[in-house]
Amino acid sequence: MRPDHESLHDISLEDEIHLLRRKMEQIFMEEKSFTSEIVIEISSLLDLKINEYMKANPIKGR
Repeated sequence: MRPDHESLHDISLEDEIHLLRRKMEQIFMEEKSFTSEIVIEISSLLDLKINEYMKANPIKGR
């Protein structure tokens, strides 16, 4: 039987990016700060995932 939540290994990179963004937005609303440690950590991870996505899906014509 599967757990209620999906493992990050079971979802696409694009979905992982969307989840991280929503999580970062949610924590920002709770913390009321772009400079809180957890917001910065999630933002950094989000940057890595976006870079990974861009490398795997280059835009043609550039």
